[in-house]
Amino acid sequence: MAGNAQQLRGNTRWVLSLNAVLVYVFFYAPIALLILYSFSDDQLVGRWGGFTLDWYRAFGQNDEVQNALSVSIRVALISTLLSVVLGTMAALSLERFRFRGNRIFDALLYLPVIIPDVTMAVMMLIFFTSLDDIIGLQVTKGFTTITLSHVAFSISFVSIVVRARLAGMSETLEEAAQDLYASRWQAFRFVTLPLILPGIVGGALLALTLSLDDVVITQFVAGPGSTTLPVYVFGLIRRGVSPLINAVSVVMLAASVLLVVLSLVAQRARGGSVT
Repeated sequence: MAGNAQQLRGNTRWVLSLNAVLVYVFFYAPIALLILYSFSDDQLVGRWGGFTLDWYRAFGQNDEVQNALSVSIRVALISTLLSVVLGTMAALSLERFRFRGNRIFDALLYLPVIIPDVTMAVMMLIFFTSLDDIIGLQVTKGFTTITLSHVAFSISFVSIVVRARLAGMSETLEEAAQDLYASRWQAFRFVTLPLILPGIVGGALLALTLSLDDVVITQFVAGPGSTTLPVYVFGLIRRGVSPLINAVSVVMLAASVLLVVLSLVAQRARGGSVT
């Protein structure tokens, strides 16, 4: 009886191990092939023609790619800065204060996280086009509309991460600081802010990653001369795929992975939880 149970456990362990291997292969084999073919000296995307770095050189010398990369970086930095400020303020308001409509605001804050990107894109497009009819403000689609749209969906992610950090922080620390004659601002600056800083940094890196990777929303609100790198890559696919797209995709992949890793490290710092 004991031998049968041991054999059953062994078979179960073997099946689960095989399943884990197959899942990892399914997830990461396409990424490995993308990286491999980005070094292929062949005009076809999926055919190996020898090792070369020409596509990465073309990435650095292509003016359209560099312009799209410049727009992506500027949009990501500005939208991240605004999202961090507004998202942190929203998190502090919801966790430390009680006001009328608190639950409604809390629920609405999660909408950009759960609604589809296409829905969010249509909402932002309608909003910008309606400003002329509502307040007489004509908004031209371009850099500004992309930045504001990225802020609109990034605030929620920053707020969630910062709130997770605040939830694990005792309010008695702030109360103790005020008992020692610290003002509200001093208690926030010297006690609250240092403790939630890993959450803020994690939220900022997450917002930066989401901004650099966004395609759907950006495509709806972008205008001439304001193409971001992900939208440019999507345009390459529609015009005809060249091996350059492999190199561009690998660069985007590396940047995204780096930002996600930094975000996880920042959230784990000082015992912070990962959301």
